[in-house]
Amino acid sequence: MSAGVSKGAAPVTVTTLRQMKRAAEKIVCLTAYDASFAALLDEAGIEVLLVGDSLGMVVQGHDSTLPVTMDDMVYHSAAVACGRRRALLMVDMPFMSYAAAPQALENAARLMQEGGAHMVKLEGGAIQVDTVRQLSARGIPVCAHLGLQPQSVHRLGGYRVQGRDAAEARAMVQDAKALQEAGADVLLLESIPASLAAEITRAVDIPVIGIGAGPDCDGQVLVLYDMLGITPGKRPKFARDFMTGQTGIRAAVASYVEAVKSGAFPASQHCFS
Repeated sequence: MSAGVSKGAAPVTVTTLRQMKRAAEKIVCLTAYDASFAALLDEAGIEVLLVGDSLGMVVQGHDSTLPVTMDDMVYHSAAVACGRRRALLMVDMPFMSYAAAPQALENAARLMQEGGAHMVKLEGGAIQVDTVRQLSARGIPVCAHLGLQPQSVHRLGGYRVQGRDAAEARAMVQDAKALQEAGADVLLLESIPASLAAEITRAVDIPVIGIGAGPDCDGQVLVLYDMLGITPGKRPKFARDFMTGQTGIRAAVASYVEAVKSGAFPASQHCFS
């Protein structure tokens, strides 16, 4: 079990994540939506707290992330910022909040100034290169997001694995390189074949965090409620209930940290081919 981190531990930064990739040390990430969980996860050794627009589904009860607003994201980000001490705070930019670069700059500034974010995350490949370049040039750290993009659920026809087609896989590799070149600091890959995720992770110098993207990414993220086994309905294939066999939430989070650090999670049953 992970013993967590000492109170005097240095804050996690973009530089920290790059150093972890170079050292082949796995990065551990979980979503958080409030101060109490943020403090618990931070103490357990989570390196990145993601205020995900997944809150639209697991907190607000919607059937997608699309209804989530900028005000929602700022509110939850500020709450998490109050609870964290060491972890890097990454925040999703919600649906249509970054459709054009000027709008993205304005909304990213809100997340950082009002929400306390250290990094913003946005979905999309080549179409987002200019926006990433504009944000990065103004000192805003960016996490790009490829693979399954929940904000595009209606165009994709549901929550489906992406990148199984050879042409689509090649395009995703090129998008990853282009986003890195534009200034993205981190890349998140969601629901893609493990072999493709491994190829992308090798192809870029920036840290790659996976969710349903196999064991070869530089780090892993799960939705907190999936990890605790309390999400209503069917749990995604890539998720694991870490509460099973544990005495409480702290022990479950410690088990998750240890499983990611050791490479025990994700296992083959959590991956796509």
